Amino acid sequence: MSYSEAHAAVEQPQNQAQAQPEKIYLPRTSESEALQKIRHTTSHVMAMAVQKLFPKAQVTIGPWIENGFYYDFDSPDPFTEKDLKAIKKEMIKIINRKLPVSREEVSREEAEQRIKAINEPYKLEILNDIKTEPITIYHLGDQWWDLCSGPHLENTSELDPSAIELEAVAGAYWRGDETKAQLQRIYGTAWETPEQLAEYKRRKEEAQRRDHRRLGKELGLFIFADPVGPGLPLWTPKGTVLRSTLEDFLKQEQIKRGYLPVVTPHIARVDLFKISGHWQKYKEDMFPMMSDDDEEREQEQGFVMKPMNCPFHIQIYKSELRSYRDLPMRLAEFGTVYRYEQSGELGGLTRVRGFTVDDAHLFVTPEQLDQEFLNVVDLILSVFKSLQLKNFRARLSFRDPESDKYIGSDEAWEKSQGAIRRAVETLGMDHFEGIGEAAFYGPKLDFIFQDVIGREWQLGTVQVDYNLPERFDLEYVAEDGTRKRPVMIHRAPFGSLERLIGILIEEYAGDFPLWLAPEQIRLLAVTEDYLPFAKQVADQMRSIGIRVVIDQSGERLGKMIRNAEKEKIPVMAVIGAKEVESNSLSIRTRASGELGAIPVEQAIDRIKQAIDSYGNF
Repeated sequence: MSYSEAHAAVEQPQNQAQAQPEKIYLPRTSESEALQKIRHTTSHVMAMAVQKLFPKAQVTIGPWIENGFYYDFDSPDPFTEKDLKAIKKEMIKIINRKLPVSREEVSREEAEQRIKAINEPYKLEILNDIKTEPITIYHLGDQWWDLCSGPHLENTSELDPSAIELEAVAGAYWRGDETKAQLQRIYGTAWETPEQLAEYKRRKEEAQRRDHRRLGKELGLFIFADPVGPGLPLWTPKGTVLRSTLEDFLKQEQIKRGYLPVVTPHIARVDLFKISGHWQKYKEDMFPMMSDDDEEREQEQGFVMKPMNCPFHIQIYKSELRSYRDLPMRLAEFGTVYRYEQSGELGGLTRVRGFTVDDAHLFVTPEQLDQEFLNVVDLILSVFKSLQLKNFRARLSFRDPESDKYIGSDEAWEKSQGAIRRAVETLGMDHFEGIGEAAFYGPKLDFIFQDVIGREWQLGTVQVDYNLPERFDLEYVAEDGTRKRPVMIHRAPFGSLERLIGILIEEYAGDFPLWLAPEQIRLLAVTEDYLPFAKQVADQMRSIGIRVVIDQSGERLGKMIRNAEKEKIPVMAVIGAKEVESNSLSIRTRASGELGAIPVEQAIDRIKQAIDSYGNF
């Protein structure tokens, strides 16, 4: 796996907030130039309004971002919800004054003089970071200006106040540096029409309803604990069952397809990652090296927690000389890896510091490459079908030939990119190219999934790699007796297991399909008199792998049903006098409602069949 692909992050704005409100990630649509101009202009209008109402507030930066904009201020007094309402009113006044938005080019010396005249030290620091000339300034009428490269609308009257909303205030360090000034960031959103704003708010509310952080807590799946540390989830018994079910599902699929299970350590010598090139490329994002003494540390000798699994699988392959008869060799592992993500970038399960990758590495001959690649894609599509993930596209993540971040020859890249292109054309897959999205050692085929409210996520990935076999000097004995170089395929149908579970919680809104639900059926005995019968039924179910729980709370039946509904249990079975007498269960399901009384053996068979077929009861 590449360093970043198994756990691709949602993009964050600059200057991470220290006390940033919980982010709700909405569809990653391509923003039109019109929306960019609207949001950039609105951010300037907001900054002008803030400085009109709070003359002591100093501005820093205020870019447009996906779905909106923000501006950071250094203000002696904290902004409140009441202040946001006042700022919005002042913004409306500015918009209604129909101020022209004009661009001016000045020399660096002129810009510096103007900034010093209004005593804006942050602007001066920003000016010093601008390397190009002339310096561009955007004005709102003749009353407010800021350093800016644009683009903007031509007049504030082009903004629709009813399509603008100020959303939140958060803390943000200047330059994202905890040692520098604490600023206040005001977030807002702006659209072309009120209808677009209303749709954005609807999607935002739906995203909040599905937020895996809230549902994960309500359903008792995972927790985060301060004594353990941020970005390190703790899985409860229910959450562990969910994880294990996903792992077992993929392991069974892999065994059918000739994969060999392996287990590798959580740490390794740093030299391993120097050979692969990961240490040189990503050591700033790895946990600090552990060395015996200062001398070793200075020489970069010691151990690191692994940020990926591929170098370990390479060592297993390399442990003995392989023959062409041994290939393809498919090594698979649910390997936990570690990334030292910044605290401001963490977000529930979708961005963590320790996560498990359903990793596999295939060592193949060049002649086997195309068919093995197609087999991997078939596995990924099979996984998506079982998870009921249907709305996705394939991205051909290729090298940017203008970038110097990649390793290997042009010939190797052309061959590997050609293999991916042939695969999608053979399968007739809906696909698009992402130039510059390749891993540093090879191109990828990434599966971009769109969820029920339009958000896009990267899930499965498969990569072709000619470069790591070269760097690690991998060989096999060919049919003619010569030594040849194998090709590697890196693949992960799930990607990060943590991230996948976060996405599935939100996709299903916590209402998991029967086969995946941590608790598949709950038995509700009307009184304690019927608990012995319930226990007999539970024993029968457990003996064939059905996950069943008996409600022994002693609550009234109506309350037990409401509790099961709240916890999103797929199947409930009521047990009373009639059920005991007739050896039946009164079945109620979330998918189909009341099914009535069903004989115990028949009910168990039907539940088991539904689970085994990844369906609903």
